[in-house]
Amino acid sequence: MNFETIYYYLCSIYTKVQMHKSGFVNIIGNPNVGKSTLMNALVGERLSIITSKAQTTRHRIMGIVNGDDFQIVYSDTPGILKPSYKLQESMMKFVKGAVSDADVILYVTDTVEQSDRSAEIIDRIAASGIPTIVVINKIDLTTPEALEALVEKWHTILPNAEIAPASAKEGFNIGGIFDSILRLLPEGEPFYPKDTLTDKTLRFFASEIIREKILLNYDKEIPYCCEIAIDSYKEEPTIDRIAATIYVTRDSQKGIVIGHRGEMLKKVGTQARHDLEKFLGKKVYLELFVKVGGDWRNDERQLRRFGYEQD
Repeated sequence: MNFETIYYYLCSIYTKVQMHKSGFVNIIGNPNVGKSTLMNALVGERLSIITSKAQTTRHRIMGIVNGDDFQIVYSDTPGILKPSYKLQESMMKFVKGAVSDADVILYVTDTVEQSDRSAEIIDRIAASGIPTIVVINKIDLTTPEALEALVEKWHTILPNAEIAPASAKEGFNIGGIFDSILRLLPEGEPFYPKDTLTDKTLRFFASEIIREKILLNYDKEIPYCCEIAIDSYKEEPTIDRIAATIYVTRDSQKGIVIGHRGEMLKKVGTQARHDLEKFLGKKVYLELFVKVGGDWRNDERQLRRFGYEQD
């Protein structure tokens, strides 16, 4: 093999290595604009829980998509809000961190929300210089004329951003958004092994599925006063045995969560067990308990226990 052949062979190897793309794509936006639905659609797995209630997402949830020549690390984040207690302060830390450590930002809006609620975060995005895609979600609920006006509006607000109309629920333009992300990603080696789907544990997903059922089955303040702790998680060949405690802030809330003769708690447990079995692909034995945890939303020790950063 002569020198010229060796040179071109080494160049081809170098080019293949350099052409691998890898980066963090962080999904940011106001509550109820469809961030979690978009995340699940892009990942192809149901990692983030989805309800019509605000503050459904409390944590920063990672989903990883791999190909032969790319790795996209998506992060779903809580909706932007003005904090009223320490839990919400922690949620907003997730959001602010997601602005600063992204390789690509997906700022999700929809066809009816008001962008002035998130002016500070939008200013941060504009100043960051990070490649940004503004996803105008839920376009199935508007008219072409109204959508055109929204596109122009966002061109004015974030002139350097790309604008991507979409309907995450209907799967419209998910492929187009993926193509844009892949084009904007930097070259680099994978951050995680190629068979990795998420950074979260089975315990985390079990707690989120239970919390989703609370969001769906209770009204008023109940969903927002509840947090889930997985007391034990035992994996067996044909069944997973899970024990979890639902923490509330007051005795009166405990009675509502349990319901008459335990009927509401049983309903939540049955629904959660069915979804867990679907998620895990095996049988699940689920035990639920309810305890009063006091003002856990302002208790730094308990917030750390539940996985919220306070430093």
